Amino acid sequence: MEISFKNNKLQKQCERNAEAQKEYGADNAKQLKRRIKDLSAAENVTSLTAGKPHRLIDDRLGQYAVYLAGGMRLIFEPDNYPVPLKDDGSIDWSQVTKIRIVEIVNYHPKK
Repeated sequence: MEISFKNNKLQKQCERNAEAQKEYGADNAKQLKRRIKDLSAAENVTSLTAGKPHRLIDDRLGQYAVYLAGGMRLIFEPDNYPVPLKDDGSIDWSQVTKIRIVEIVNYHPKK
């Protein structure tokens, strides 16, 4: 798949190991590097297998996530234009071949 990024800072964190380690720690930097390779090698979103890929819901509807380490997730959304849709209006993830990475976050932090 083709990968773009929400902003330059996020791109540097995803492409430069030192930046990723500084921001997210060594374990997440290692997993991030793997996931970027996995995403690049995938034909489309539904062909992803590593990192427990899953659709997000509620306020993150239209986004997908893969696990990194320690509860952190790499969040992305379709970057195809137009976004491929099913007859019911939902995203046809099997046709999404371009993604934009929007965030690296733990959206379920321990309390």
